[in-house]
Amino acid sequence: MLGCSGSVGSQALSILAEHRDRFEVVLLSAHTGAGPLAAAAVVHPPRATCLTGATTTATTPPANCRHFTGADGLLAALDFTAPDLVLNAITGAAGLAASEWTLRAGKSLALANKESLVIAGEYLMPLARRSGAAILPVDSEHCAIHQCLRGEPDRAVRRLWLTGSGGPFRTRPLATFASITLQEALRHPTWTMGQRITIGSATMMNKAFEVIEAHWLFGVGGDRIQVVLHPQSIVHSMVEFIDGSMLAQCGVPDMRVPILYCLGHPERLPFAFAPFDPLRWQSLEFEPLDPARYPALALAWRCLELGGDSGARLNAADEVATAAFLAGQIPFPRIVTTVAEVLAAAPIRPIHSLQDVLDADAEARSLAASLLQKQTVVTPRES
Repeated sequence: MLGCSGSVGSQALSILAEHRDRFEVVLLSAHTGAGPLAAAAVVHPPRATCLTGATTTATTPPANCRHFTGADGLLAALDFTAPDLVLNAITGAAGLAASEWTLRAGKSLALANKESLVIAGEYLMPLARRSGAAILPVDSEHCAIHQCLRGEPDRAVRRLWLTGSGGPFRTRPLATFASITLQEALRHPTWTMGQRITIGSATMMNKAFEVIEAHWLFGVGGDRIQVVLHPQSIVHSMVEFIDGSMLAQCGVPDMRVPILYCLGHPERLPFAFAPFDPLRWQSLEFEPLDPARYPALALAWRCLELGGDSGARLNAADEVATAAFLAGQIPFPRIVTTVAEVLAAAPIRPIHSLQDVLDADAEARSLAASLLQKQTVVTPRES
């Protein structure tokens, strides 16, 4: 369980606690959350723990448990514990190395770290095919498509439909976007998530990532991937077949549902939660996407056209720009314009190795930081 102190990680641990008879937790990792990591290790005694954002630890690991630190330490901990299933809920490009380790080892990867495929899908998917590793998507949208496609041949699929709530600014006047505050951007209408993904949902950069991820996961070209707004977040995504049939996966917006699906796959495990009541959702709305409101989305198809390391540059620039917005250094619209500028300026190169991805990531971060240094407008703050 990688990224155990985050939103997905903590929810996954609650599910594992309900299914102790089925799962053994062998490794727990967090970035800098030493306290949550130690607390999780008490409830789920692992063989190893890892704090990736530290070189030493002030906490005492549980008995019969080895403690690792740093990014390299995480890979050593994976080698030491040799898990059968890795749930990767690390945020951002930092999760790539663990995804690569899992696929190279031929293990099952429950993937909540969508950035892995965004930045290195061209490298990781052939690796998974060679090793026979299974990738189980934890994202609610891709988990929905995965369920709709079970047992269906590729030739039967016409289009994939990704749904998105539209975030907190679906109806906000465009003329006011420059005055969006951090607090406003962090108020997602239906999901409770970490800060980076919540901002990504507000810009819809997160949905752009999901378009790229869907391309790699399901082998569907960008021209066969559609995005539609669905404010209620009940229909998590849909598959359209060549015979005119549509399959949709529905459920309340609760990340524990796709997490449980991936943990139990190919079986379905029981879950103690309030049953879905369709009478509560008598009206479900679907709306077209306004490209002027969500300019980030077009960058997904641009990356699919460019190929190579463009996804790595897209993600790196977004991480830098989002961090700047979270720090109050730039206005909200500047996030996407910075990413677009980096993508337009950077030379796109093919991916032959993991190092190619890391080089593109570093170059894009440097370019994004340089562009942002020229930005003097500060993000508005709520009183």
